[in-house]
Amino acid sequence: MQDLLLAAALALAAVVVVVALWIRLHRRFLSAETRPGRAERRDENYSLGPGERLRAALAKTRDALRESMAVEGQLGDDYFAGIEEALLVADVGVRTTKTLLARLRKEVAPGSTRDDVARILGRLLRDILVKPARPGAPPPTGGPEVILVAGVNGVGKTTTIGKLAARYRNDGRRVLLVAADTFRAAAVEQLKLWAGRVGADVIAQQAGADPAAVVVDGLRAARTRGSDVVIVDTAGRLHTKKNLMEELTKVRRVTARECPGAPHDTLLVLDATTGQNGLQQARIFQEALEVTGVVITKMDGTARGGVAVSVAAELGIPIRFVGLGEGPQDLAPFDAQHFVSALLDSETNANPEQEGPIM
Repeated sequence: MQDLLLAAALALAAVVVVVALWIRLHRRFLSAETRPGRAERRDENYSLGPGERLRAALAKTRDALRESMAVEGQLGDDYFAGIEEALLVADVGVRTTKTLLARLRKEVAPGSTRDDVARILGRLLRDILVKPARPGAPPPTGGPEVILVAGVNGVGKTTTIGKLAARYRNDGRRVLLVAADTFRAAAVEQLKLWAGRVGADVIAQQAGADPAAVVVDGLRAARTRGSDVVIVDTAGRLHTKKNLMEELTKVRRVTARECPGAPHDTLLVLDATTGQNGLQQARIFQEALEVTGVVITKMDGTARGGVAVSVAAELGIPIRFVGLGEGPQDLAPFDAQHFVSALLDSETNANPEQEGPIM
């Protein structure tokens, strides 16, 4: 009898262990959209349109700027110091903030109202953020469009690639994803999940493989399969700067060799919550790659989206997309007017209820 009870206890314990392991693996590898309870934990503003969600994300920053502009008294040093502090808290950056304040002081005429100041500041911000696109050469006739995506680990680079792939697939284009971030095994698995989720092909090798060799395989496979778009996930080990630069340079070189004129676009992914660290990351990646655009992720989880302003101002790189959530549809083309409207008081800028071109 004791042996029977012992066997039953062991069997029950084994079942508990198996179930626990299954739940752990299920939570780890299941996509964010279908993970149990994920929808309930997401931003309560998720049901809103992208313009309204961006506005909600920047509510704290907007309130700080509005408060700094609403103080009583003369439009003197204390007044402008309040605006400066609010911009710094928003992670606009010291250099860009000082430049903005100098121009603002110069353009604010005697007798100006606070609404006048807000309109001038909005115009100055839009002047910085409205940058012409800097794409590479157009895709060759009959060849795929090649996009390199760079960024440090943890910024949402692979997720951004999945969202980009979803946008192209929605346009009816055939997409091939290349897992050239071979240092981080989880990146390869995550890319495969996104590929299956959005209906894209994927080329990957074992962990630790030469990223350039993976890119060569990917580009050759794209030609064979008739892919319209190739999106390459590159390494993001910023702490080994020298090795990273060499690896990225090599990837770019073999890309151009395999597909003349490529890469046709090079996107850098930055996490909005990292603030001015994002600006430093952009400087480093710009050394190795001719970055044609920036994607700001996690805009739905921070009130410090001002890094977009400093990147555009100091590096001259246009902001191309913003991430507003975790789903395939949560990648919106950046629109300077909507961003400034979300950052400043809506009464002094464009109507924030108009969704316009942000999607």
